Amino acid sequence: MKALTMLGLVIGLLTWAAQPATAELKVGDPAPDFQLQGSDGQTYKLSDYKGKQAVVLAWFPKAFTKGCTQECKSIKDGGAAIRKYDAKYFAASVDPQEGEHGNTAFAKSLEADYPILSDPGGAAAQAYGVYNPDRKIAVRQTFYIDKDGKIAAIDKTISTKNAGEDIAERLKELGVPEKK
Repeated sequence: MKALTMLGLVIGLLTWAAQPATAELKVGDPAPDFQLQGSDGQTYKLSDYKGKQAVVLAWFPKAFTKGCTQECKSIKDGGAAIRKYDAKYFAASVDPQEGEHGNTAFAKSLEADYPILSDPGGAAAQAYGVYNPDRKIAVRQTFYIDKDGKIAAIDKTISTKNAGEDIAERLKELGVPEKK
């Protein structure tokens, strides 16, 4: 029995050591591509926006929780200011898309006028360095991706009350052009 326990431990350590380390993303890095289902039923790929417009990807931990509800409502409330800029914006979590506690139901409860993306396997969240495997949630961070597909800014300190205003202000600071 001891030998089996030790063998399991060795296999576990070797498996862990073989996992590629995810380097922390920084400004100027190419943004990892993603293909995620939105609360509006469409599938979104970052590569579809390359060369066309900037993208804002606001990761949040868990649908229907107080802070995440406040953040996503703020993004909706700031939508008019955000939409002035030539940028597509999304909120995203590792919650499932469907079901009573999924992002489709969450978006509907908020009357969200923007897509909330689901990454239930956590692959995109891992690529962005925001996946917390212990809690199986995404860490709250917002990524600003320029139209060339490079990370223009990363906000790690998010005001859930002012998220929408802050996104619009950051787009302005980054020089994202206003829509014509």
